[in-house]
Amino acid sequence: MTLSTPPLKGVSDSQAEGGLNGASRPWTLDQARDLYLTRRWGSGYFDIDEKGNMVVTPEGPRGPRIPIVDVVEEVRKESLTTPLLLRFQDILRHRVKKLNTAFESAIDDNKYRGKYRGVFPIKVNQLREVVEEILDAGRSSHFGIEVGSKPEMFAALSIHNDMDSLIVCNGYKDDSYIRTALIGRKLGKRIILIAEKLSEVRSIVRLAKEMGVDPLIGLRCRLVSKGAGKWATSAGEHAKFGLTTSEILQAMQILEEGQMSQAFKLLHFHIGSQVPDIQIIKRAVREAARHYAKLRKMGQPIEYLDVGGGLAIDYDGSCSTFHSSMNYSLEEYARDIVYNIGDICDEEKVPHPDVISESGRAIVAHHSVLIVEAFGAIEKVRVSAADIDATKEHKLVQELAYVEEQLRAENLGECWNDLLAVKEEAQKRFEVGALELPVKARVEELFWGVARRMLSMAAERPGQVTIPDSLLELKPQIADQFICNFSVFQSLLDHWALGALFPVMPIQRLDERPSTDSTIVDITCDSDGKLSKFIDLEDVKDTLPLHAFDGKPYYLGIFLTGAYQDIMGDIHNLFGRVNEAHVFLDDDEEVGYYVEETIQGNTIREVLSMTQWETHELVAKVKAQVDAAIKQDRLKPTEGMRLIAEYERGLKEQTYLTFEQRPT
Repeated sequence: MTLSTPPLKGVSDSQAEGGLNGASRPWTLDQARDLYLTRRWGSGYFDIDEKGNMVVTPEGPRGPRIPIVDVVEEVRKESLTTPLLLRFQDILRHRVKKLNTAFESAIDDNKYRGKYRGVFPIKVNQLREVVEEILDAGRSSHFGIEVGSKPEMFAALSIHNDMDSLIVCNGYKDDSYIRTALIGRKLGKRIILIAEKLSEVRSIVRLAKEMGVDPLIGLRCRLVSKGAGKWATSAGEHAKFGLTTSEILQAMQILEEGQMSQAFKLLHFHIGSQVPDIQIIKRAVREAARHYAKLRKMGQPIEYLDVGGGLAIDYDGSCSTFHSSMNYSLEEYARDIVYNIGDICDEEKVPHPDVISESGRAIVAHHSVLIVEAFGAIEKVRVSAADIDATKEHKLVQELAYVEEQLRAENLGECWNDLLAVKEEAQKRFEVGALELPVKARVEELFWGVARRMLSMAAERPGQVTIPDSLLELKPQIADQFICNFSVFQSLLDHWALGALFPVMPIQRLDERPSTDSTIVDITCDSDGKLSKFIDLEDVKDTLPLHAFDGKPYYLGIFLTGAYQDIMGDIHNLFGRVNEAHVFLDDDEEVGYYVEETIQGNTIREVLSMTQWETHELVAKVKAQVDAAIKQDRLKPTEGMRLIAEYERGLKEQTYLTFEQRPT
């Protein structure tokens, strides 16, 4: 079976016409933008400057620009190497303001009679600097916090200082969790405990009476409406959290019996994270609004309707219902929520509730960029017929050379079949001992060279060349592998565990045409430690166009990593947290920005201590071995002391590889 090869997805027509190699037209920055889709996934925060460097525009496309590679070089002067996490804190502020503005505009446009009260779910990024920046940016809109665990509750209670903003408490709760929230109520904070099950309603009533506190209580409604994407099971009738309609009525009875009916202030639902389809959101909002309206008509004093999370990020720029995208804008999201709640309430003739949303990913994803450095490449050794003297080669090598000489666009499929036949024959002969290693190596080199030429031929003539499926499937194997100094398990856990996609591209040399299709491998000793799926407009690409590795520092940016990745990292192979730098805009600075803070990543001794390897014990054991070696005259005392000092010094180094400073 054959298929007609389309142009490279996400590539402009002019680039597809020329392919990555030997294009007939000059390379342009617009071609780079099209190739890496920066104008589609960047949301106006990322672009390419006239020097071919990736830039960040924290206040949107018309705002100041920061060349990312300049920040990397500045941080390197402070001896902080890659992998490096850059946080552009002004993006956080811009996202918070944009979210609040979208809801405020929707409320005005629809003459909605409630307010918007957003909360940041700190499970998305619990880092103190991130949470503080978000709360400060949202102070004028009384932006609050959502917590989902006991530790998060303790953190939120300490940092929350706006008595008009909310703390919304989700997740399963024990008495300690509830007591901590009620301490906040005694301090005058608007803390709403959302019950996930009936036993929590009973516990809240009991503990509130013991502490003499008037609680604020919410009930999480388990909707029939289901979510979509990778987190679809967060909603629906079989979801992990929430109360059925029957249980909500029972909860009301428990509150009435405890003389706390007036505490029921909020109805909550959640249909999952990264919901790509606006129709799913609208259906869920209307179902929840109907529950709210019916409860209000029953006399329940509900003031808030919490629509949970789900606001997506367009990671791949396709504006579709694919799990890594979204078919709606932030403004459309706000308008549809406000309109549909108001429509149901007007129909049922009940007051409009204040609207709460728990949008975390949409606030923090853009602000964080992971910079990794390629320090080598694994390339398939490949030659062509032009590189060999066929008359001096083995018959099998001569046959491959003949295939390449006869190769044309119109007979590509036939030549591919001949190529495979020769390779298979070589393998059979080798297995029975009839082929020597030098000949086998030559066959493999020539095979990969011809196969690559076939793929290039197809890319250069989109729609004009039919290419066998088996050859197309070979493309990832032909691709070079760029070795990068980072761990997928530490920095991109969602990619490994869930297949989540993140935009990846060089942050420099974008004024040059990329010359090789590549995949990215990390430095862990695990075959899953790689990036081999990349964003595309129509599907998922198996390779990423990159520039030939020339021995100089070559930096790749992995974008939109600010949600979840910072917290969920795994110390596989004992690779710890990476170096970090916080960047702020500043008009008074000559370059327009400054690095406000740098944070060193984990040292070897720190990650070892996480797994019960105590430093003093390690040093003592090695010292004992050195002492024994000295007594056995295998080491001189001065050499032994030098080895111990080197071992101790190594424990203070960071977990990632370090290289000699290379020319830029």
